[in-house]
Amino acid sequence: MTITHDHIELDAPETSVRTLSMAAALNLTLADAIAEDPAVVVFGEDVGALGGVFRITDGLTARFGEDRCFDTPLAESGIVGTAVGMAMNGLRPVVELQFDAFALPAFEQIVSHVAKLPNRTRGGVRMPMVIRIPFGGGIGGVEHHCDSSEAYYAHTPGLTIVSPSTPQDAYSLLRAAITSPDPVVFLEPKKLYWTKGEVDTSATVDIGSARIARDGTDVTLIAYGASVALALEAADASAAEGRSVQVVDVRSLTPFDDETVTNAVRSTGRAVVIAEAPGFASVASEIQARVFERCFEYLEAPVRRVTGFDTPYAPPKLEHWYLPDVDRILDAVDSLHWEDRP
Repeated sequence: MTITHDHIELDAPETSVRTLSMAAALNLTLADAIAEDPAVVVFGEDVGALGGVFRITDGLTARFGEDRCFDTPLAESGIVGTAVGMAMNGLRPVVELQFDAFALPAFEQIVSHVAKLPNRTRGGVRMPMVIRIPFGGGIGGVEHHCDSSEAYYAHTPGLTIVSPSTPQDAYSLLRAAITSPDPVVFLEPKKLYWTKGEVDTSATVDIGSARIARDGTDVTLIAYGASVALALEAADASAAEGRSVQVVDVRSLTPFDDETVTNAVRSTGRAVVIAEAPGFASVASEIQARVFERCFEYLEAPVRRVTGFDTPYAPPKLEHWYLPDVDRILDAVDSLHWEDRP
């Protein structure tokens, strides 16, 4: 059986480093986790024979059987509720909720039970489960298919929220999420599913750690998920104008790596936060506030945000107007009081 994105034979001998799309990296992670740990089970809508709407679970049922990767009814609350029971009884469920807005029927389960059971039982009941959610725009999808709802989950104590921006982090972060004793909401930027990069299956990453995706000395761009690639593109464009731009990939929304982000902004004195979600009461707002609190005396200008607009997600033909782009980022960078620079 093959993974259609990259034609990888699931039964082929494993090598430590290979070039994969993000979708194939996630597929490989799930296959490795199922093979190594009999407690890992994968389930959700159409994840079995079809392999998921984005084919992330392609081939897993054929290889491991229907007791390890299986389809469920179209009932997100039931999917997550079933995972809660499994996690309480020693399994490590990994569930897929097809699209970001499709996850909302399961929100009560996630907030009232997944996030709270460990605290409610004084640690007696853990929730070692992963909720995989494709999120964000950039694919020409319609309403309910391109939302960015990360602020809902980040506002809920008890949840870990991560989002990869590279195939390597997709593999390493999902492995870390599956082995975590706590519940993880794993936000997969669907716009990046088909981007490729090197993946070292022996590499690990700690949840809660940001990374410097690009060094720079003049201004720091802070992003996560699909916005990291956009920030890097803006950094290239800004370099052509003579500015040295640093890019920080947050990776983990909660827990948040204040140390890496703070040190990065202090080193440049200027910062722009980039995210697809609407800006009001957002993760971008929280990052902006944390930077202000910790870096105020180092800042040469106010911290700016470039986000989606405070409207419902735009129709496909208007998507490019709604999402942040390089021009909006460069405008934000240009506004950072460069006339005051020594």
